[in-house]
Amino acid sequence: MKEHAIRPIAICVFRRGDDLFVFEGHDFVKGETFYRPIGGGIEFGEYSHDAVVREVREEIGQELANLRFLGVVENVFTCNDEPGHEIVMVYEGEFASPALYAIEAIEGVEDNGDEIKVLWMPLQHFRDGLSPLYPDGLLELLERNRNRR
Repeated sequence: MKEHAIRPIAICVFRRGDDLFVFEGHDFVKGETFYRPIGGGIEFGEYSHDAVVREVREEIGQELANLRFLGVVENVFTCNDEPGHEIVMVYEGEFASPALYAIEAIEGVEDNGDEIKVLWMPLQHFRDGLSPLYPDGLLELLERNRNRR
């Protein structure tokens, strides 16, 4: 039997007007396409803000500027029939390179070597419920912080 553990992760929200920069994921069991900001696991002894900088660098080869902590969400989920439980440290940041705001999508790489598509998606797409934005609770956190930017 596989042991389950709560996984601490850090993600970074990038905005372009009312668009979010997110990766496109697929749950093949549910037949669902979903979106999530880039980021990943916090390593033992690593601060969450350092983890998000490292993860953005590893996944899409970009540097961050003006990193700001937004809050924490807890995410209990099932993806591809595997249960998961995450404590998610959510940051908002800007790209050090303005060129990323002019592109629509780029290819990135996950920790396991899988390629990912990262693209700008309208926040309204998620407000309208057209696709899920994960982790659960992120949309509500972003709406609460909308006027604090």
